[in-house]
Amino acid sequence: MRVALHSILRDGHEAAYEEAHTVIPDDLADSFARLGIHDWTIWRSGRDLFHLVDCDDFAAAMRALDDDPANQRWQAFINQHVDHFVTTADGPEGMVLGEVWRLRDQEAR
Repeated sequence: MRVALHSILRDGHEAAYEEAHTVIPDDLADSFARLGIHDWTIWRSGRDLFHLVDCDDFAAAMRALDDDPANQRWQAFINQHVDHFVTTADGPEGMVLGEVWRLRDQEAR
C-alpha cells in the first residue's frame, strides 16, 4: 500500500530537519524493513513536509513502532524539528491523506 502524510516543521527548523535526514539511523531502517515499510520519501515546501510511504500495512507498522526502541530514540531527536502531523482522526489511520486521483488508475480503466 502507498500512503501520503503531511507534517509541519517548527518555524526556523527547515535546514536542521533536512540535515537530520541526510541518513536515518541503521537500526531505524532495520525496524522499518522488519515491519514492512519498503520506502519512505519526504518532500518539503517551506515548513510543510509531504511523505509518501510504501508499506504492507501502515497502521500496523506505526503501532509497532510506538514500542520500538530505535523509533523512540529517533522520535525524541527529530521531534525537536517537527511541530505536528496534520490529522483527521486519532491513531495512524488519521494521519493518512485521502487520495484524490492517480494517472495510473485512470489509464488502467
